[in-house]
Amino acid sequence: MAKLMEVSKQILETGNAHSFVIANKDFIPTVIPDDFIALFDSLVKDDYAVEELKKLASKVLNIFHIPIETYPRIEPADDSFLGVLEQNNREMVKVLEEIRPVFKAFVKDRVNHTLQTELLKKFQHLEVFVKHYTIKENVLFPSIEKAWPDYRCLQIMWSIHDDIRANIKLVISQLEKGSIDFKSFNRCVGDIFFNMMAIKFREEHILFPLILSTIGEDELQSMNQLGFEIGYPYIKPRTTNREEQASISDGFINLGTGILNAEQIKLIFNHLPVDITYVDEHDKVQYFSTPPKRIFPRTVAIIGREVKNCHPPESVHVVEKIVESFKSGKKDQASFWIKMKGEIILIQYFAVRDQLGNYKGVIEVSQEISEIKALEGEKRLLDW
Repeated sequence: MAKLMEVSKQILETGNAHSFVIANKDFIPTVIPDDFIALFDSLVKDDYAVEELKKLASKVLNIFHIPIETYPRIEPADDSFLGVLEQNNREMVKVLEEIRPVFKAFVKDRVNHTLQTELLKKFQHLEVFVKHYTIKENVLFPSIEKAWPDYRCLQIMWSIHDDIRANIKLVISQLEKGSIDFKSFNRCVGDIFFNMMAIKFREEHILFPLILSTIGEDELQSMNQLGFEIGYPYIKPRTTNREEQASISDGFINLGTGILNAEQIKLIFNHLPVDITYVDEHDKVQYFSTPPKRIFPRTVAIIGREVKNCHPPESVHVVEKIVESFKSGKKDQASFWIKMKGEIILIQYFAVRDQLGNYKGVIEVSQEISEIKALEGEKRLLDW
């Protein structure tokens, strides 16, 4: 670790590691992939900027590329969670190889609209792959953070994911508009190829093997279902062994995506900045939320009441039409907006259906949207 920190500091300070490589030819083959998890965890804890660490990672891993690549690794089963991720990696490589000749031809013949259209379609197909990164960030990374004390290297990987996303979007945008700045365009395409292949290498030779030796098989298998819910990009698992069943135990309710007690559920609903009313499949009002500022008054007297009796005669036919359209499956949503007391109120109705598509009622959601409607541009920084 001291040697790895030495070469890292040398690169950070001078931009290269020529002298280290010459002086440490016998050391370089002795490293193992796990060493780099610990190395970059330490560097993140030392508060080096992520942008610096991304550049450093490329240079360090290039020096140790051969011992990392040739180190015997644990192979994931084809239909396991990590196996499916690796299959998607292989499909991603195929897409990149399809892009390469079209890109080269387009750079030579910049006014060829046929090549431009073909390249656009291929990059749109490549963009589907970013689901792979979303699955890692939302399914795999949380488990790693629980299992490993030295998980902070994930911050570097996540930032590279975001670079890939941004560059693919930029390439697609320029191809769609037809106004291409070839200097930035070529650089973006080069960065996409480099970063996507770099991430694949780091996953399959550093990250995934260590996961297989530190995280239990049952937990990994349960990730297949979570990945399926997000959506695998190209290759999906043939089977999933995880079934989420709602259960009540000691006052807690398993909601499939978390376990909460009744008090927590009540607080969540009542802190949402919207009015919510739920009517069941029998057209009976069963629930309404009580946020600090409710737009339309409700009392518990309406619980169990038929929804048609909760509206004035002038508008009840509209509510009945909405409910019938939801029940028949013709529609799933209806929206209205009105001005009331100087505010703009958005009123939406959503059909509620079970996993088989059976109608289970309707949710009415009302929200004051004056501030939302007035939003312009972006706000990325906290100003309080």
